[in-house]
Parts: sequence; structure tokens; C-alpha cells
Amino acid sequence: MSRLSPQARKWVRGGVDYGPLAVFLSLQLATHDLIKATAGLVVASAVALIVGFAVERRVAWIPLIAGAAALVFGGLTVVLHDKTFVKIKPTVMNDLFGVVLLGGLVVKKNGLKMVLGDAIALPDAVWRTLSLRYGLFFLALAGLNEAVWRTQSDDTWALFRFPGLLILSVIFSFTQAPLMMKHASPERAEPPAGE
Repeated sequence: MSRLSPQARKWVRGGVDYGPLAVFLSLQLATHDLIKATAGLVVASAVALIVGFAVERRVAWIPLIAGAAALVFGGLTVVLHDKTFVKIKPTVMNDLFGVVLLGGLVVKKNGLKMVLGDAIALPDAVWRTLSLRYGLFFLALAGLNEAVWRTQSDDTWALFRFPGLLILSVIFSFTQAPLMMKHASPERAEPPAGE
């Protein structure tokens, strides 16, 4: 399975990253039962982690963190029949990412550069600016999730969760592209073997 073409590997990565959320949203809209939708999320997250490992022979950090969080918060939701756990997952995860990025700036460890530094060469000052912006963005997403799940129906929250948060993240990332393009070094790290 690891002999997949680069194009096929990209499709698998997309399925690993977004498949569990697509399953969750589909089940929620079909059943209008957040507990059943969350059970589907838990199963799909476990499958995604296994498929990701089978294809890559490793599990990337971001899918591992997202999958583990889905298993923990989703598992608590299903076992305890309490929808609060799955609803606070985006809050907890976005708060965690925001605090890590902003806290890293305080102790002079740039988490964003550690994750993306091999993909794009930027001056340290730009990495600091991006970390500050992304840290604040993640905290804002956490607050927005709290507002939505506490005031809206389960179906509306599920649509906000996926694709809503994904769309907001893509738009925000596009707004950061000019800064990155202005300061990006023409020298880029070599792509990983097999890409």
C-alpha cells in the first residue's frame, strides 16, 4: 500500500484529514442525533489513523492529535451520552493550539516554524508575526465555537464545525499569504522522499 503514486497519497491524506469530519456531518444531518454522529466520528477517526499509518508508515503529528482528540472527546460523548464533550472539543483544541503558539513566543520557541519551517523559509520576525496571528486566531475560533454550540441547534453547530471552521481557517490562511510571499526565501527545503 505504501507504493501509491504521489497523487493517490494526496487523496489518502485528504481522506485521513477530513474523512472523519465528513462522516460526522453526514450522520448528523441524516439522523439529527449527535450521539450517533459522534459514534461515527470515533470509528472513522480510528480507521483514518490506521489508514494513515498503513500508507505513510508513520502518523503525522496533526492527524494524530486530531484523531486522538476525536477518540477521547467522542468516546466520552458516546459512553456518557453527553453531547457537551464533542461540542467542547474544538474549543479545547483551538485553545491548546493558541496557547502553545503564544506561549512559545514567550519562551522563544516558535511552534509554527517547527511545524512548517521545512516547507517554507521565512525570517524569524515573520515566523513570530505569523505565530502571534495564528495564536490569536485559534483563541478566537475557540470563543466562536463556544458561542455557536451554546446558542444554536445541533445541526447548525455540526455545519459550523465542518465545513464552517475549515472555511474560516482557509480564509484566514489566505490572508496571511501576502506576508509569507513577500518574505519567503526562493530556497525551499527538499521535498520528502517519495513526494
